[in-house]
Amino acid sequence: MKKVILTLIFGVLIAPINSALAVEKPITVMSRNLYLGADVGVALKKIPNMPAAAQYMWDQVQKTDFSKRKKILADQIRAESPDVIGIQEATIWYCKAHFWSKKTEVFNFTEELIAELGGTYVVASKNGIQANNPGYSIGPIPFLTKVNDPKTFQKLFGQNEADCGFQIGDALLVKRSLAQSVNQVGNSEYDAVYKVVPTLMEIYRGYAWADITVQGTNVRFVTTHLESLWDPNKIPKSSDQARQLVKDLRNSKSPIVVIGDFNSDPRDPRQLNSPNPGEQPTADTKKCPTGTTVCNAYKVMTDAGFQDSGPDATNPSSFTWGMNALLTGPDPERAKAARKMGNQYGFTDRLDYIFVKNGIKVVSTKIIGQTPPDGTDHAGVVTNLNVTATGSQLDAALDGHKRFPISFWKGIGLLLLTLAVWRIARRFRSR
Repeated sequence: MKKVILTLIFGVLIAPINSALAVEKPITVMSRNLYLGADVGVALKKIPNMPAAAQYMWDQVQKTDFSKRKKILADQIRAESPDVIGIQEATIWYCKAHFWSKKTEVFNFTEELIAELGGTYVVASKNGIQANNPGYSIGPIPFLTKVNDPKTFQKLFGQNEADCGFQIGDALLVKRSLAQSVNQVGNSEYDAVYKVVPTLMEIYRGYAWADITVQGTNVRFVTTHLESLWDPNKIPKSSDQARQLVKDLRNSKSPIVVIGDFNSDPRDPRQLNSPNPGEQPTADTKKCPTGTTVCNAYKVMTDAGFQDSGPDATNPSSFTWGMNALLTGPDPERAKAARKMGNQYGFTDRLDYIFVKNGIKVVSTKIIGQTPPDGTDHAGVVTNLNVTATGSQLDAALDGHKRFPISFWKGIGLLLLTLAVWRIARRFRSR
């Protein structure tokens, strides 16, 4: 009898130890903006000289060379071993030799990164659908986006020039070991669109999502890239897009992890007399009060109950953006401003986040990729999480908000553009 009592006492004492040992390993989540390889802002300033803008971007893409960048990114991923990676600027560059030719993929950053990782990661997919939202694109336009690159195009097309374009989007990567735990996936578009040239050049943004069973519970993962362009004294499209994201997720009962480049700092929109080396949105404080949900995507998320996993977005040491377009480091003026703010890496703004909601506990978070040479112009965020929600359920799929591919006026615009190109081509042939 004495032995039985001692055995029971020992069992009671050892039980908490066994429970502690049984706690599952935290889920590791990473946010990484791959950078399309060129400064779009500078290129846009060259419009309406489209050929100059196209050549400028292509030259920068060659200089920033993703074949070298992907090795740095892959090393970081292997070091952190994230279970889920939210990718932004999942970029494809494609070209065509002639007006009638099919597009040829020249660079596909997502596929190249996956290959560099040796197939240990895949795009989350289910029933033939991938969590890969194509987002914004500028297609190859004869004459207008023609670029010169004999080294590349002689191998592909046997000529020195080609018409080129690009597509950037969002993708969710998962460890191959998690691929069978994907329950459903989808892609969605934002209604708020930034119009560079109304009807003809509009920047579409959206998000990719996947429901994945981790730690025995279905968790909804989202990756997104909100609009970076803005107009003075107007509500930034990024805040409108964040509002739609919150609305889309409002009926999701599962734990939620939102990963992304929100193009929003807690200090936005900046007052006109405030330091703003990163050229973040500025506005009249009456129309767009600083740090409120009216014009700040970050505040839209946190006010809707999404927890910023950290590190503290107001702490300059955790800023995530400031690298120059060629990825050699911050520009001198940017570096000087960053030091004054308290950031030693030359970063002046916090744009990248991992938000959680509905029964997710943040274990730890850190910023990576702050020192050059790095694989991208953004630092990354890595968060370790535990699911605290009890039970598991599969929520309804999110609305895709699919837009009609070509509006009436866009169709008219494309027709006029085609006619203009045809006339230019005839003029060249007649010479």
